[in-house]
Amino acid sequence: MNNKLLLFLGLFLSASLVASAQDNISPARKQAIDSLALEKVKDLSKYISIIGSKETQFSEANRVMDRAEELFAPGAEMGVSSINTQEIAYYKVRRYFERLMALNYDRVNITWYDIQYISDLERQPDGRYVGVITIYQRFEGTSIETGMNYKDTTKKDITIYVEKKQTQIAGRTIEFWDVMLGDVRVTETSA
Repeated sequence: MNNKLLLFLGLFLSASLVASAQDNISPARKQAIDSLALEKVKDLSKYISIIGSKETQFSEANRVMDRAEELFAPGAEMGVSSINTQEIAYYKVRRYFERLMALNYDRVNITWYDIQYISDLERQPDGRYVGVITIYQRFEGTSIETGMNYKDTTKKDITIYVEKKQTQIAGRTIEFWDVMLGDVRVTETSA
């Protein structure tokens, strides 16, 4: 009886190790995932620029907000800061976009630069991988009527989630690695 139990436990553990090893990301796959993550961050940059632009029609801004929201994991938040206060406010993604669209400027220009990974992907106990991409955001808002001109540069860290998902194609289940953006945290703001 004892030998059967040991044999069963041995088979169970070896099956668990094989299943775990199958979820490891090969160097080639990791490179593809890194590229996808950076591409999603660049897409977000483009979407934020479109949403924030006062030249964008309301219907187009809403369409772009929908697309931008699809980049994020559920419950993700985006940080907002200002050189006029030490406070950092966090908003759910959709609310952030709505506030961005409603900014009280005649012209808004938002650019992201120096986009790079600052932490390698690390496997979590739930099987997902988590990493961080850092970006610098240059914000410029101008109000013609009041002559108000605001500029700041913000360093932000974007959490990246990588997890294995499944889809059905022609009746077959296909597994793939997907990248979702998580919280966008403000780390510093300067003039």
